[in-house]
Amino acid sequence: MTAAVAQPHADRPLLGIVLMLGFCVLIPFSDALAKLLGEAFPLLQLILVRFIAQAGLLLPFALARGAAIFPSGRVVRLATIRTLLQICGIGMMFTALRYLPLADAVAIAFVMPFIMLLLGKFVLDEEVGPRRLGACVVGFVGTLMVMQPSFAAVGWPALLPLGVAVIFAFFMLVTRQVAKEIDPIALQGLTGLIGLPILVPLLLLPAIGGEPPLTGWTAPTDSTAVLLLVALGVTGSLGHLLMTWSLRFAPSATLAPMQYLEIPMATLVGLLIFSEFPNGLALMGIGVTIAAGLYIVFRERAVSRAAARVGTPAPPAG
Repeated sequence: MTAAVAQPHADRPLLGIVLMLGFCVLIPFSDALAKLLGEAFPLLQLILVRFIAQAGLLLPFALARGAAIFPSGRVVRLATIRTLLQICGIGMMFTALRYLPLADAVAIAFVMPFIMLLLGKFVLDEEVGPRRLGACVVGFVGTLMVMQPSFAAVGWPALLPLGVAVIFAFFMLVTRQVAKEIDPIALQGLTGLIGLPILVPLLLLPAIGGEPPLTGWTAPTDSTAVLLLVALGVTGSLGHLLMTWSLRFAPSATLAPMQYLEIPMATLVGLLIFSEFPNGLALMGIGVTIAAGLYIVFRERAVSRAAARVGTPAPPAG
């Protein structure tokens, strides 16, 4: 659920939609790979693979486009905070996938748009009207409906996707602060680069935290494991690259509803790979969460258009 803010670019909405669809297809497969590999490899090793791929794929791409990787000390400081948040968020999501069905974990994490709206109101003092606040409440109720069967089955790990949503909400706030000062692809590559010296020393610690452990290094024993690890890094990095590029060709208001396709895609991937399918209550909760999220998306669009017509800030009534 990581995003980057686009630089100005000529709009090509259809291309943007196709790129976002690519993101929605790739990211559930990346999560499925993390779920498969999480049974055999330490958590931090999987996160390191993800960051190696992010740095290795995106930094050369950014440099080839002439982007500055270290434009200022402020950017590096904010990028470091962003990296720490991303490490924690990915770590919590990968841990959740060890316990939860893929679709449930993804759907619960989609409470993030509601958290973003609340942070905007209470942290950034943005105007948020009662209807959008009501949609937040409804969306959170839908999330609880998804969580209930998982919580009954596995206990506290069902709360992990909520933690992912909170962390990535703050991740997005930091991204807003830094995105105007650095090329978005360079920012993604820089995040991967900063993550490497943070993660590598942790892997040198003795194995701790159960089976498979949190730390330590497990060498792949066959070519299949190597290919799966490579695929984990490539699909995650390529997915977020597609999202970045989609935002260069189409407005976020056009693309935001498309992101909810990640939930049914995760349901399909979970069914095909793990024979998982949400039960009735969880399916109902997924529907409520999607409906509330789409309401917020379309309400934000309506409020912004109304404000643009009269040339005033967005009204608080929505």
